[in-house]
Amino acid sequence: MLRHGITRVGRPRRRARLASVIATFAVLASVSGCGLLGGGDSESEGGDGPLEKSNITVATLPAIDVAPLHLAVKNGYFKEEGLEVKIDQAASGQAALSKLIGGDAEIAFSSYVPFFVAQSQGVADIRFVADAVSTAPNSVVLVTMPDSGVKDVKDLAGKQIGVSALNTISDALVKSVMKTNDVDHKSVKWTPISFPDIAPALARGDIDAGLLIEPFLTNSAKEQGTVPLVDVATGPTKDFPLAGYGSLAKFAQENPKTIAAFQRAMQRATEEAQDRSVIEPLLIDYAHIEQSTAKLVTLPQFHTTLEATRLQRVVDLMVEFGIIPKKIDAGGMIAKSEAA
Repeated sequence: MLRHGITRVGRPRRRARLASVIATFAVLASVSGCGLLGGGDSESEGGDGPLEKSNITVATLPAIDVAPLHLAVKNGYFKEEGLEVKIDQAASGQAALSKLIGGDAEIAFSSYVPFFVAQSQGVADIRFVADAVSTAPNSVVLVTMPDSGVKDVKDLAGKQIGVSALNTISDALVKSVMKTNDVDHKSVKWTPISFPDIAPALARGDIDAGLLIEPFLTNSAKEQGTVPLVDVATGPTKDFPLAGYGSLAKFAQENPKTIAAFQRAMQRATEEAQDRSVIEPLLIDYAHIEQSTAKLVTLPQFHTTLEATRLQRVVDLMVEFGIIPKKIDAGGMIAKSEAA
């Protein structure tokens, strides 16, 4: 679909380049169907005056991380800003990014890794418009089975570890915690396995350890009896930025009032999202998490404020473990807006 305000010149070439990049990274994501959403361009009054574009599409996925977005829609916070937001569910964060670059969405939610890879390889000029989540204690965990020979991080040398995909934030976090514990990550056999399949692979003995996020972390403990080996978001990766919302630079530059309206609504919803009782019903609704699981999952830390020094940590980790060849300026990718 064509989205007004985004040029499609050179689209086949850009999509071909994007396809090659997408093959090199993945995001902490789950699977769902894709939606078809539309939108117009009529001006509307927001808290900061008439918006340049009052109807936008946000490409996202049914992850816990986007709970504040759904809360802002449900409670009408975007409408109060003069903004109509339609959510287009994508199969993964990188699929959401593909929709953004292809012109089918004005804003996309993804882990930061695909955004930085696209920027580094010149596939797209990205601007971050809102932060989303960072790691909370015991929310991104390397797990194993109780009868496994792996009892400590140092036991991982030479073992087989399951991660959602290679050269992503998933294996980078594991490599970081191994490096902190003086374990050679190059001795490991890294095995890409989707999050829903990691616990069954552990139970069969196909892998020795696997990285899980919520709700798979809670479900694996209940269903397969997995046990935590190490919280990978510790030490150098404590409170590590995981995901956020981005737009193309052209859209952010041409629509500062629209971006500001989006940011104000997200800030309001994120403040409310600090109350767990507000979030749990949403997880059941849009993420299709069972009520019993929703009560147990460890929630990430919800944020909206973008800080260059925090985002640069992601770039530094990516360079350290070879996901991108050289550093890029994360601060230069933060959108300038007219948010109050």
